[in-house]
Amino acid sequence: MHGLTRAEVDKVESAEMEVKAAPLRPRDAATLLLLDRKGSEVLVLMGRRHANHAFMPGKFVFPGGRTDPADSRIDVASNLHPAEEAKLTARAGRTSAVRARAIALSAIRETYEEAGLLIGTKGPFSSSKHDWQGFVTHCVQPSLASVRFVARAITPPGRVRRFDTRFLAAWRSDVAVELPDGGPTNELEELVWLPLDEAKETDVPTITRTILGEVERRLADDPLLRPGGPVPFYRMQHNRFIRDFL
Repeated sequence: MHGLTRAEVDKVESAEMEVKAAPLRPRDAATLLLLDRKGSEVLVLMGRRHANHAFMPGKFVFPGGRTDPADSRIDVASNLHPAEEAKLTARAGRTSAVRARAIALSAIRETYEEAGLLIGTKGPFSSSKHDWQGFVTHCVQPSLASVRFVARAITPPGRVRRFDTRFLAAWRSDVAVELPDGGPTNELEELVWLPLDEAKETDVPTITRTILGEVERRLADDPLLRPGGPVPFYRMQHNRFIRDFL
């Protein structure tokens, strides 16, 4: 998508999301690429959105959604690595350290709600927040230490919905509890583990395919996803979709 004009991006995405002229401010969102190794392959968890969803119906996506600022107040077993926090707050604007924490925790919460996977460590956990009661019930303390910031993308202007999405990654080994029946929201009707190259060929949004390619390249250079790695940033500037790095 790098280098496409706004008109070219509109054409590519016309079948994925409704386009309109009214300007909208993008909302913070977080999504998680949960990765696993099978021999020499790296697998990623994908889920299919219900066909009756207004936004990207029937597409395979990563678990995720809009950031809830209240998530910043959730207690954690371990905080973000300082190098990851620095990346998340780069070009700060309104992205404070508190906001960065909320973004990361939102990705963990959404992964539980949509996929039934609780990332953290086993141990007593308490919270009055309704959205975190699964962690209370299953005695999982959310943990951010293993979370890696792997990409950022802002939806181009002219969309019915616009998001400033941070794509985060973690490993399946970071999951403390896997619920056999998935998450409580049932937003994703089909959960599958796919090799990265195969995931790119499924029915995914264009930006999702782009991010899968970015993560594939980063893993080739850094199989351990060490903290503070390069983070590609996609956005529209001067009527052209550009890619640079945080």
